[in-house]
Amino acid sequence: MSGEIATYPADGTQPQRTAPIGLLVSAITSIRQLVVPLVVAGVALRDNPFGFGGLAGVLFVILLANVAAAYLRWLRLTYTTGAEDIRVESGIISRAARSVPYERIQDVSLEQKLLPRLFGLVEVKFETGAGGADDLKLAYLLESQGEELRQLIRERRDEAEPSTETGNSEGIDTVQEDQGDTVFSMDTKRLTTFGFFEFSLAVFAVLGGLLQYVDTFVGIELWDVDLWQGWIESQSGWLSSFGFIAQIAGVVGGIITLLIVGSATGLIRTFLRDWGFVLEKTARGFRRRRGLFTKTDVVMPVHRVQALVLGTGWLRYRFGWHSLKFVSLAQDAGSSSHVVAPFGQMEEIDPIIRAANFEPPSEDLDWRHASRKYRVDSAAIEGGIFALIALVLAILIGTGTIGSGFAYAAFIPLIPLALSIFFAAANLYAWQFHRHALSTSQIFGRKGLLSPATRIASRVKLHSVEIVQGPIAQRRGYATLHLGLAGGTFSIPGLPIERARELKSAILHSIASRDFSALA
Repeated sequence: MSGEIATYPADGTQPQRTAPIGLLVSAITSIRQLVVPLVVAGVALRDNPFGFGGLAGVLFVILLANVAAAYLRWLRLTYTTGAEDIRVESGIISRAARSVPYERIQDVSLEQKLLPRLFGLVEVKFETGAGGADDLKLAYLLESQGEELRQLIRERRDEAEPSTETGNSEGIDTVQEDQGDTVFSMDTKRLTTFGFFEFSLAVFAVLGGLLQYVDTFVGIELWDVDLWQGWIESQSGWLSSFGFIAQIAGVVGGIITLLIVGSATGLIRTFLRDWGFVLEKTARGFRRRRGLFTKTDVVMPVHRVQALVLGTGWLRYRFGWHSLKFVSLAQDAGSSSHVVAPFGQMEEIDPIIRAANFEPPSEDLDWRHASRKYRVDSAAIEGGIFALIALVLAILIGTGTIGSGFAYAAFIPLIPLALSIFFAAANLYAWQFHRHALSTSQIFGRKGLLSPATRIASRVKLHSVEIVQGPIAQRRGYATLHLGLAGGTFSIPGLPIERARELKSAILHSIASRDFSALA
């Protein structure tokens, strides 16, 4: 809700402000976001008629305005913990107020980025199931204040609910509630292994973005094709003088450099994100803590887990490494991602699956494949696109429209033709790895040839079931089954229409026969 500030709650609770030291962190963060634009503007205006003093004055005024705006935002931001809800009011000129009932709050997580962590501050996030920007946040509170607020919200939420997981309206003991058994953790050795599998060349993308500003400082247009063509021609004689062996050694050295940079990038990202990774099973659910510079502390209630995603990568799969992710009503992105086992063997992941009240997939299930007609149609569509490209190229080259000056032009259509055969064959072969199964309480979906992924959903926690057929599917007698999840997607394509209707009927019967008030 938004509008003018309303009166205080009936219980007399007074609005509170966030930690004053958080004002400094907010101001520094705001200024940090302006560094690149200010530097670019400073270089562009270095020849202004007022000289360096005038430029420095303008930059000082901009920085001062940001600090003043941060102070006013802090001054006008208040939160109130009433008897039934938490209320946050903000806005310098136009005031906005948002009230969230305690029973709507799934949990309260604490996050510490590097700068707030140095000042002993936390950002408090109230997960409501809306996801993303719709969740409520408070930045910043002292660590002790954040813990106290989290405990207060949990207690009042438990009081607002008719029953809890423990069956006790008094709630869970405040001392023991966050203590639990460790079900998964990653030490330095595991993080190092994980980092090598997280090979990434993202650093080159960052450098490419920074190069856009180079011409502003050095006066060189890096994206000028003629510039690079001239440089290559000038260096060709120098490169040829090294001989064939030296040139091969240079290529090998370049590949090794890429491997080193990619591995180092993967290691750094992994250590920053997953340092100190610990997953515990507490009275309230799964508690996950991780992060080196940005430290997060998230609790995921068991009864809110709708589905699981068991994934892997094309290389790590050959070594038996997998990841496990929870799909729940809360957001599944960024620092609140519900990855509960980023890198583990199946014997480590199976106990987590069972602790979440799910059953791991097994070969004893009645696994079914997609329709064979769907298999043929998918292969024809995938391969047909490249075959059409090959035909168009052959016609254009045959009529002399393109490639008239190229000696090997006649072989160009063979490239998309080979891709057509490859993708058609890959689709036909991958069909045997796309399977699904239905048990008494769960539905399973598995797909992927090189890096298979398995989705497991609880039949009673699905929101909806939908059968979708396109024009080709209608004529060929198959369909796609869409299963409704609040925090993700789950679809099973290419089912024979009779099988799709059978699954829909079974799942809807499970949903209709369950009392959802008992899930908590």
